[in-house]
Amino acid sequence: MDIKAGKLISQINSPDDLKKFKEDELVKISQELRQYIIDVVSVYGGHFGSSLGVVELTVALHYVFNTPYDQLVWDVGHQAYGHKILTGRRDEFYTNRVYKGLSGFPKRSESEYDSFGVGHSSTSISAALGMAVASHYKGEKDRQHIAIIGDGAMTAGLAFEAMNHAGIEKSNLLVILNDNCMSIDPNVGALKEYLTDITTSPTYNKVKDDVWNLLGTLKNLGGKTAQDIGSKIQASLKSTLIKQSNLFEALRFRYFGPIDGHDVSHLVAVLKDLKNIPGPKLLHINTIKGKGYALAEKDQTKWHSPGLFDKVTGEIYKSTYATPQPPKYQDVFGHTMVELAEQNSKIIGITPAMPSGSSLNIMMKAMPDRAFDVGIAEQHAVTFSAGLASQGLVPFCNIYSSFMQRAYDQVVHDVAIQKLKVIFCLDRAGVAGADGPTHHGAYDIAFMRCIPNMIVSAPMNEEELRNLMYTAQHESNQLPFVIRYPRGNGVMPEWKTPFQLLEIGTGKKLKEGTEVAILSLGHIGNEAVTAIQNLEKEGLAIGHYDMRFAKPLDATLLHEIFAKYKKIITVEDGCIEGGFGTAILEFMADNNFTAEIVRLGIPDKIIEHGEQPQLWSECGYDHKAIEEAVRKRYVLESPVKPNAHPAILN
Repeated sequence: MDIKAGKLISQINSPDDLKKFKEDELVKISQELRQYIIDVVSVYGGHFGSSLGVVELTVALHYVFNTPYDQLVWDVGHQAYGHKILTGRRDEFYTNRVYKGLSGFPKRSESEYDSFGVGHSSTSISAALGMAVASHYKGEKDRQHIAIIGDGAMTAGLAFEAMNHAGIEKSNLLVILNDNCMSIDPNVGALKEYLTDITTSPTYNKVKDDVWNLLGTLKNLGGKTAQDIGSKIQASLKSTLIKQSNLFEALRFRYFGPIDGHDVSHLVAVLKDLKNIPGPKLLHINTIKGKGYALAEKDQTKWHSPGLFDKVTGEIYKSTYATPQPPKYQDVFGHTMVELAEQNSKIIGITPAMPSGSSLNIMMKAMPDRAFDVGIAEQHAVTFSAGLASQGLVPFCNIYSSFMQRAYDQVVHDVAIQKLKVIFCLDRAGVAGADGPTHHGAYDIAFMRCIPNMIVSAPMNEEELRNLMYTAQHESNQLPFVIRYPRGNGVMPEWKTPFQLLEIGTGKKLKEGTEVAILSLGHIGNEAVTAIQNLEKEGLAIGHYDMRFAKPLDATLLHEIFAKYKKIITVEDGCIEGGFGTAILEFMADNNFTAEIVRLGIPDKIIEHGEQPQLWSECGYDHKAIEEAVRKRYVLESPVKPNAHPAILN
């Protein structure tokens, strides 16, 4: 890598090195750290604005606390780039989110400084409290535990559950609330308004500072410092001047702030004081997402994860093609939502804090009264959708597949048991790319198809996505309906086709074969198409069936397949254990068929980060792996090639 770190941070290989610098050098270190993040991310990609916003906080934390003995938990992990650079990973940072490189999030197996693996939001307070209680149990009274959580992540119920518990413990826990009014999109809800009231109350902030400074000049009163007494006065000021009680102090946290999160010297001084205060504490800091890069400060959603860009001009590099390219599945969903909602006044859109990522923002702009961002609150999103459905509306609940895991009980209890017509559009299904194992949508086929009353489907292309959405909302369907689709582009440049009502539980024959049949589910079927085209050049005639539904299965089509073929390969961008291939095995057993079935999909292990084609290859279900699986079974007298994928040699 030819990107050079600044003079000061090039000397920092651990927090111990950072502590060798004088406090007045921390401003320069912060400047160099911010510039290094800009330099590397502009060339190699990654999340951007979040880490820029906490540069000073990161420097102050590692300067004041004895990490890794003192434990930092970074909520979500988008904020942790500076942390990685200061903890011995500076020279490897360019491999961040690259296949076989550093993870884009803190990861326990990567560094002792990563005390807890993260990726989904709102886990930091629970994890840090568990660590603090463990330290108390082990007699580690001097050990500090710090959770750094964004204000967007505070909207999740888990954060409040943790704070409710922490308030009755005496554990050494510090929660730092990084308040920038942003998650990926702007924050929504009453909590945002509450924090804004605290932050922007000029009367409160001026009186607080004046009283604190005045009391600091007085001598001890009755064995207590004037500022100890002043803290009680301050609590009264908060409730009187802001005209409401302090939420965090109501949960028995000692509340400090708000303070400027970009003043590294002040942060150091405050953190040193907080180290000596026992019990649960909350420090409220105000930061600017994208701080130090003007364009990122101005458009924080766009610069959350912009891809590669010119750091001087701000131009975000985009691929240019001479011919029209297929759209992203997310955009097809967003535009189709508007089309359907124009036809059906009962349709409502819901997303938990991902309007731009899911493209529900298209509907939010066109129909603001019919599309809801409920904040980082997947459980609420599902039950809120169930409430809408109970009143005859048709909610499309759009949640990333990996985040749907957080709302599984609500799917079972509030939707399926009551047979409520909620349409779940599971974005980022299958391997999700550079975000890695916390974001792969590996399990939704398995955990959805085992629920009674649930329909589970996956489109092979944009046209099928539109038709599945149309079918799900149609009056002929009265059941909960899952539509799963991957991150990224489809395969149809001309995708805006007329809607067609599909018969639920039906697939389609794409190609007739003679000996081996491939049964695919979803977009990954396009890899099978490529494989079959290559195999045809070798004289092999392979059958191909786009099954479309994992539940209910197309029994008529499967009877036809098992009557004709004795060798069947199933392909899915999901876990093999309990997935679509398993459903085919169950059908075969239940109907007394006999066939050799090979299941290709995500194996029973955690898959790390990388580009989707790299991960399809690693897992053994890209077109090359499919070709090898077919060759092994089609031409028995021909041995498997030496370079055959390990997944098909078993």
